[in-house]
Amino acid sequence: MFTGIIEALGSVVAMAQEGRNVHFTVQSSISNQLRIDQSVAHNGVCLTVVAQEHDWHRVTAVEETLKRSNLGKLNVGDHLNLERAMLANARLDGHMVQGHVDAQGVCTQVLEADGSWYYHFEYEPTPEHLLVDKGSICINGVSLTVVNPHDNAFSVAIIPYTYAHTTFKTLKAGDSINLEFDIIGKYMAKYMQLYLPKN
Repeated sequence: MFTGIIEALGSVVAMAQEGRNVHFTVQSSISNQLRIDQSVAHNGVCLTVVAQEHDWHRVTAVEETLKRSNLGKLNVGDHLNLERAMLANARLDGHMVQGHVDAQGVCTQVLEADGSWYYHFEYEPTPEHLLVDKGSICINGVSLTVVNPHDNAFSVAIIPYTYAHTTFKTLKAGDSINLEFDIIGKYMAKYMQLYLPKN
């Protein structure tokens, strides 16, 4: 379980294909604090540390993960938002994030607003993936507040701190994003689908 509060930026320093899997070697300021078997969110994707030494760690993404998330589009030199699993006795500063990407979306516009930024996104809506105004959404592992959702699009506002400490500073129109919808909304949608009368 994660909170969507990014701890560090990681840099992909090596990639190795093994069958349909890809091993990512990531260098970051928290890599030396990790241990093998720990869960770490990479752009919002929960992955297991399989090797660690000095200032780098390695994780493996299987084919399903590569297809469902934007990890399949990574190249050496790209950056990732990193977050370790939350502590049971810690404050939940963001919202409940599982590290399971539901869908990919695309950034359609970035607007600067006198010190902050508005990012506009589009995605393929489904009945299970609900968005509500001022609700929570996880984008590339970052816990954010939904602004003006409608049809297949929504926006978020990014403050300077988030802009400076996440990959939002390099995100541009046309880029793919990982989306994890609010778990409470997903359970509610599933409940209504299964148990409420259908007209």
